[in-house]
Amino acid sequence: MASDRQAARRAERREALCAAAVRALTGDTALHYRDGRLCRELRPLPLHAPHLRTDPLSDDFASLRGAADGAALRLTHSDLDLHRQLCPDERIERLVFELLEQLRCETLAPPGMPGVVQNLRHRFEAWSRSFHRSGMTGSHLGILLYTVAQIAWSRLSGWPALEETEDLIEATRAALAPALGVPLAALRRRRTEQRAFAVPALEIAWMVAEMIRAVRAEQVPDDANEADEEEAAYQAFALWLDFADDELEAMAVADTGNSRMLEASDEGYRVYTKRYDREIHPGSLVRKEQLGEYRERLDELIAAQGINVARLAHALKAALAVAQRDGWAFGEEHGRIDGRRLAQLVSSPAERRLFRLEQHKPLADCVVGVLIDCSGSMRAHIEPVAMMVDILARALDQAGVATEVLGFTTAAWNGGRARLDWLARGRPRHPGRLNETAHYVFKDAALSWRRARADIAALFKADLFREGVDGEALDWACARLAARGEARRILIVVSDGSPMDSATAHANDAYYLDHHLKEVVARHEAARDVEVLGLGVGLDLSPYYRHCLAVDLSVPPTMPLLAEVASWLGRRR
Repeated sequence: MASDRQAARRAERREALCAAAVRALTGDTALHYRDGRLCRELRPLPLHAPHLRTDPLSDDFASLRGAADGAALRLTHSDLDLHRQLCPDERIERLVFELLEQLRCETLAPPGMPGVVQNLRHRFEAWSRSFHRSGMTGSHLGILLYTVAQIAWSRLSGWPALEETEDLIEATRAALAPALGVPLAALRRRRTEQRAFAVPALEIAWMVAEMIRAVRAEQVPDDANEADEEEAAYQAFALWLDFADDELEAMAVADTGNSRMLEASDEGYRVYTKRYDREIHPGSLVRKEQLGEYRERLDELIAAQGINVARLAHALKAALAVAQRDGWAFGEEHGRIDGRRLAQLVSSPAERRLFRLEQHKPLADCVVGVLIDCSGSMRAHIEPVAMMVDILARALDQAGVATEVLGFTTAAWNGGRARLDWLARGRPRHPGRLNETAHYVFKDAALSWRRARADIAALFKADLFREGVDGEALDWACARLAARGEARRILIVVSDGSPMDSATAHANDAYYLDHHLKEVVARHEAARDVEVLGLGVGLDLSPYYRHCLAVDLSVPPTMPLLAEVASWLGRRR
């Protein structure tokens, strides 16, 4: 465990050094690395080149620096809007075109920086070696794409192709030379101008795609195995480019900014008054008969989806559980000698079952809190949100994981009594948060899902939804989880937008609550007391949360979506 923490710290230090190098080369102070991805203000940048993707835990530092230098040159020398206009839509053409554009930028390293050039070469050769040794060059598609990458890199950079694979690609290179010779020569000449470079690059991409289509057309229709191998090779190669990030780009991003008032204030975030703040159990606000109807409605919606809760519970347990010692297994043929059986060894020299082994069982020593944004806009999504939260709470309960279901909003619109007090006192400047907060407890961690299932259905109560003060609610939810005795604490914030309270925004500035939310998240990430995750409802919450997932809840949640959420939780272990 200690070695894992040390490795994580080393990886963080490496990422920090790489981020500093990228900022120095680009002059962009907002760039930084998170989980091996280059980000600008928590937003991952679309850098679709295979050798730019690194693993800070396993790759050597020279590879990390090479990927960082390559990313910096891409940001400096490639116009993103122009690239999007020129980039083809077909997947093979796009894959080749993305790679060629990255290699073009890497040839434009600043003069007098031989270290940068050497880092770029080291990174590309390390990626090439890893790609080859993974077995991806074993298929026709894999060897063709790999050979094109080697030829283009060698032609543009002037370095020889990877020596380890020269014999492997020789036949493919000889077959490609007559067709690609002219556009390859044009690549080197036009590398300083992006639009002119795109002409031969698109020609090469189209030729490679036509070669692949021609081979597939010649295949015997019954030869399904070979076709499957070709598709698997493409999927394996595409994983290095991670085009799935485009789905994130298609999702709207939360609008955010920094508060000039908070940045200029020595006091930091302020609350005008906490006199009217309340912690409420919404189930107590609903008549028993009405709450029963809400629960029946929720059960009907979930039943219509046919969710396999037991399967989801198994996935969550696998994602969250860790092995814990659970006594000894005796009578084993290997392990530690069991002293009580030494006499048996004397009486029966052939006896081998003289050992004992430690037994371990998976134990989820974990508590998961779900904090639901109960602002007015969330009312439109509350049915699928309630379904997802209820199913997760039930599955986590079956997996032996304690859960809390919480919510937050304001107790009034436009400031309520807090704003009236402020007006009565002559509107003093910079009042800070200017509304009554309402924090909801739908399910306490001490209660099982079965005992709290009726109260969870109180999410359907329409007048719970008003405005949102996210930062204070996050602090409140984290404090509740931190008071628990579990070794691991996770908080999932479910939201469809930025913090919003009209009275606070008018009396301070538009980003006052946004700025505070980012400060709260950063504080808990630094303290590592609670893992804070952001689950965006039709929205990318990356401006606020380092670990976030955007989901489409315009339709009821399905088993694949819930499995994706379980996998997302597991990746944070």
